[in-house]
Amino acid sequence: MTQNRNTKPYDLEEGTFTFAKMTRALVRKLKKSAANIKDGKQLIRASRSIGANYIEAQQRKSENG
Repeated sequence: MTQNRNTKPYDLEEGTFTFAKMTRALVRKLKKSAANIKDGKQLIRASRSIGANYIEAQQRKSENG
C-alpha cells in the first residue's frame, strides 16, 4: 500500500474524488470565454471519469476474487 508524507494509507478513491473537486474549482476560476467553457466542460468530465474507472476496476477485481 502506498503511503503519503503523513504516513497515512493513501486512498486512491478519495484522491480521485478530491482531484475531480479541485478540477471543478479550477474551471470555475477561468475567464468566461467560449473556448474555456467548452474545454472546461471536457476537463471536468475527464477528471470525473478517472474516479469512475478506478471504482469500476475495483469492483471487477473483487468479483474475480
